[in-house]
Amino acid sequence: MVIRNTLYFGFFALLFSANLFAAAKPIPDPPSLKADSFYLVDFESGQVLAEKDPDKRVEPASITKLMTAFLVDKAIAEGNITADDLVTISEKAWRMKGSKMFVEVGKQVSVGDLLKGLIIQSGNDASVALAEHIAGSESAFVGYMNHQAQVLGMTNTNFQNATGWPAKNHYSTARDIAILTAAMIRDYPETYRYYREKEYTYNGIRQFNRNRLLWRDESVDGVKTGHTDAAGYCLVASAKQGDMRLISVVLGARSDKARTSNSQSLLNYGFRFYETHRLYGANEVLQSTRIWYGEQDQVAVGVDRDIYITIPRGRYRDLDASMDIENQISAPIKRGQEMGQINIKLDEELIISEAIVATHAVAEGSLISRALDSIKLLFK
Repeated sequence: MVIRNTLYFGFFALLFSANLFAAAKPIPDPPSLKADSFYLVDFESGQVLAEKDPDKRVEPASITKLMTAFLVDKAIAEGNITADDLVTISEKAWRMKGSKMFVEVGKQVSVGDLLKGLIIQSGNDASVALAEHIAGSESAFVGYMNHQAQVLGMTNTNFQNATGWPAKNHYSTARDIAILTAAMIRDYPETYRYYREKEYTYNGIRQFNRNRLLWRDESVDGVKTGHTDAAGYCLVASAKQGDMRLISVVLGARSDKARTSNSQSLLNYGFRFYETHRLYGANEVLQSTRIWYGEQDQVAVGVDRDIYITIPRGRYRDLDASMDIENQISAPIKRGQEMGQINIKLDEELIISEAIVATHAVAEGSLISRALDSIKLLFK
């Protein structure tokens, strides 16, 4: 048996305003893009706003380097390396073709400089040098890459190298790339700021970031381009307007210009027609509920993580929240113990269903208090 409560706090204070019954404006279809696949998702809520073949396996080209950079950051965070470590450039790294940082064989370059060369200049030489520094060889580093992909839930990804150089069975998907990008932004914000840098000079050679959106849209702060003949032109981009951040992935566009305009179209669509709100904070008390046989007769309940929602723009006041809480909850109660569910609806459609948990523990009461509760329950 459950007790159903409708919530009227915070953003629901105006639930019965005249706006509640205003006609909802229809959301237009997402833009139609000439690309093999694309994906647009809100960073905080995880709500998908547009997609085309998001799980189609394709070559990710230099977008592969996002995972290489992610593992460099992970190694630094875990104390295995530092940004000041000097890396001796191997002949293999020096001989890499394609985009380069132009490091010299036998020279020593800091991890920090190599990371900038990887991110801003898309240096294949920097990618291999970092992979060798962390794992001893690029092939051993690839094992780390594929393991981390599984940890992140990138179920349709398999890496064969640290650069994105064309190779058999080297593939990813638009959805998986968005998962990796979100993890990078969330876990390593200090390094993520490099992705917005428009240029980097190393060894006297000045090179420009290939992400043209950085010049076109001030809200864009990353992230990475990629291109091979087989992969086409690819771009994963992220932009933030106010408190709303979007991630777009375009794979297999027909040209550099097309991948830029396609990505811009996706981002514009998301910001123009949707809005994201933080509904509840982790451990925020939503209400208290009666418990029996405890040292206290009430336990505060809430959610154990921040809850965000992405909805059509202008529909914030139309949201409806209710809680289903278990009846006759008995102590002892552990902190984090599930107490029921909170459900968020829009136009009677369930948008979010999240577990409600106890925000604190409640120990079992004394023999006398438990006996009194037994008597009260007889008359309840």
